Amino acid sequence: DNWAFLYAQRLALKQELPLHVCFCLVPKFLDATIRHYGFMLRGLQEVAEECAELNIPFHLLLGYAKDMLPAFVVEHGVGGLVTDFCPLRLPRQWVEDVRERLPEDVPFAQVDAHNIVPCWVASPKQEYSARTIRGKIHAQLPEFLTEFPPVVHHPYPPSCQAEPIAWEACYSSLQVDRTVKEVEWATPGTAAGLAVLQSFIAERLKSFGSHRNDPNKAALSNLSPWFHFGQVSTQRAILEVQKHRGKYKESVDAFVEEAVVRRELAENFCYYNENYDSVQGAYDWAQTTLKLHAKDKRPFLYKLQELEQGTTHDPLWNAAQLQMVQEGKMHGFLRMYWAKKILEWTHSPEEALRFAIYLNDRYELDGRDPNGYVGKRCLWSICGIHDQGWAERAIFGKIRYMNYAGCKRKFDVDQFERRYSP
Repeated sequence: DNWAFLYAQRLALKQELPLHVCFCLVPKFLDATIRHYGFMLRGLQEVAEECAELNIPFHLLLGYAKDMLPAFVVEHGVGGLVTDFCPLRLPRQWVEDVRERLPEDVPFAQVDAHNIVPCWVASPKQEYSARTIRGKIHAQLPEFLTEFPPVVHHPYPPSCQAEPIAWEACYSSLQVDRTVKEVEWATPGTAAGLAVLQSFIAERLKSFGSHRNDPNKAALSNLSPWFHFGQVSTQRAILEVQKHRGKYKESVDAFVEEAVVRRELAENFCYYNENYDSVQGAYDWAQTTLKLHAKDKRPFLYKLQELEQGTTHDPLWNAAQLQMVQEGKMHGFLRMYWAKKILEWTHSPEEALRFAIYLNDRYELDGRDPNGYVGKRCLWSICGIHDQGWAERAIFGKIRYMNYAGCKRKFDVDQFERRYSP
């Protein structure tokens, strides 16, 4: 279920050439830990096995793409290169670096394989909110939300086989923090991810529309780790979920809104706004209001370490933080509450954003993702991105406020706190 892979195979078949898949494993990436790398590598192991069955060698290259790929292209006489798309600064730089070092006669194509409507097609500019992008995306879904053709057994044998991959050695070579352990509830890889999708449709989809904001109810898809690592395609999830619109219209529409509209809105922001992870990226009204209230007295001030350990005065916040640390996934509704409290309990919006991004990227399996920087987490919660101005109050200014009492009105806070009490 990967349009970049399908396009590459189509080019290879047309030219009657072999097809190779390369993955460049970098020793470290932002705040990723062994939790993230372990999930990714075990998923890649499945990819390598599937590629072998399809007569497509899978090469795991250790190092940065700019150092590995151009040499690989020259050495194997590769006729063309196809890559995926990510709107974040670092992966975009990797693509640029490879482009500059490729031989001039080797064409290089980029396919947005993980958005349903490709990012640059959905809109040519930064969209203000879900309201302004929704119509543009829905208008283009008939063209892009189609069934995937299959990747076929490749008829042209490769001139060179892939080196056998020493997975354990790759795992050991990583220069990442190993104290954040891998999680047990989420089995990496496409087969496991598709099983989670099927269990969502069978057991939880009916409650998604009504109970997705209740952290005590099993109503979420829980698919974000597999989406993030490309092990399950969002498009596949939407195609499967939509088959149940007749029975669960409210839930299906809500799922499409979150997994397509909101997700692609976050991609749009990161693609068109280079300050997607800083207060400078916020709208003028939000920057003004945050600046006006930057000196307001904070009721509590916490250091990063106190937040990380979940030792604040707020038992709901602590429980949400501990859920993220232990399971690599915080409930979606609580992610908003969590980030807004960090704004309330730190010296400045800049510090709040830095802490929130660090914790999110370090512990969430789906961290280091447009949805994390923008979505209902960091910039939405702290800087009002894709939101509107609300009644002015201390610290927050016009940024939407959330509090403990509001959570108590929405769900059984005590029940959630008991589940994660230290």
